[in-house]
Amino acid sequence: MIGAARYSCRGIRAAWKNEESFRQEVALAALMAPFAFVIGEGFVERSLLLGSLLLVLMVELLNSAIETLTDRVGKEHHELSGRAKDLGSAAVMMALILTGGLWGAKTLIFLGFL
Repeated sequence: MIGAARYSCRGIRAAWKNEESFRQEVALAALMAPFAFVIGEGFVERSLLLGSLLLVLMVELLNSAIETLTDRVGKEHHELSGRAKDLGSAAVMMALILTGGLWGAKTLIFLGFL
């Protein structure tokens, strides 16, 4: 178990060092997380808001893993490599849409517009 935690920390450090999008998403999550406690009413709402931020980071890590492995296999253009990268990117986009929708709806409710 300690080894697995060590590998996980190494992966997070690698993503931080090599992935600009991961650094941006971590910064955004760090800025947004405190607001979950302001606009979220109760444990479930706060958990959904915070969980959606973590979901984006998890999907970004998986996308980065796909991109790294694809680049390891070969830098030359290949239809399947491009498709794998596009699918990973689409997964990140969907996680961002989900997070934006949750946060946007809750913010509108909090401000009294919904």
